[in-house]
Amino acid sequence: MKIAITGGTGLVGKALSNELVRSGHEVVILTRKVTEKGYNPKFVQWLNPGDQPENELAGVEAIVNLAGATINSKWTKEYKQKIIESRMKATTEVKRIIAALNRKPNVLINASAVGYYGTSLTGEFDEQSEPGHDFLADTVKNWEAAANEANIRVVLCRFGLILAKTGGALPRMLFPYQLFAGGKIGTGSQWLSWIHIEDVIRGIIFAIEEKQLKGAVNFVSPSPVRMDQFGRTISQVLKRPHWLPVPVFAMKFALGEMSVLVLEGQKVKPEKLLTAGFSFKYPVLEKALKDILANHSV
Repeated sequence: MKIAITGGTGLVGKALSNELVRSGHEVVILTRKVTEKGYNPKFVQWLNPGDQPENELAGVEAIVNLAGATINSKWTKEYKQKIIESRMKATTEVKRIIAALNRKPNVLINASAVGYYGTSLTGEFDEQSEPGHDFLADTVKNWEAAANEANIRVVLCRFGLILAKTGGALPRMLFPYQLFAGGKIGTGSQWLSWIHIEDVIRGIIFAIEEKQLKGAVNFVSPSPVRMDQFGRTISQVLKRPHWLPVPVFAMKFALGEMSVLVLEGQKVKPEKLLTAGFSFKYPVLEKALKDILANHSV
């Protein structure tokens, strides 16, 4: 199968590309600047004036759109606009590419986020739940609406916190424990909907192959935990104490509006993946962390 990936140099994109190549698929990575040569994966320039990546995409059967500025940066007014514009620009260009291809791909897999649901200490969300009413919820809602305009099957991957050894939020969450200063963040009662990077990759491939799967799909483990339990599990796996709390005011001072990512949360269930028959390799947090942190130097 020939598969195109945008955002192919990021955390999920790299892991997905490696697995697809290992499995014998032909991969094309769309990137703003080609710095690597090779046949598989093949790197093709896009999003610059005059770029016509569609010329290299004849026969592509799936497009995986993971492009967008990271949300793990301080949310100034200017950066919030970058978060929005980077996602909308990339998705608009993906739709243009699809329209330009003589033979359309079978599916567009588009990144999204559980931020769609807003935050809640008591609610539980599945794919049928209504959107929230904050910055992230509004951003994701508009992003998904743009992707849904593609005239092919669309799967919207609403990612929770992706756990990986390098990249993403986990290394920063581990750092206090490495210093023997780990503890709950804020009240510790906020929900954390997480997923192992390997299940993310397996889930994306499942979504490409499962022709009946479409629309919003929650990419989270079936076992969300509260933040305090998340920290205690890290403590157990790393054999480091969990004792020094980080107060709410300190997180808000350090991160500003972005502190919502760690101080608030949502309990999200992967109903559509489970109903479609997807089997999680790492459904339980302790097992996931033990795999990721095996031979981890602390």
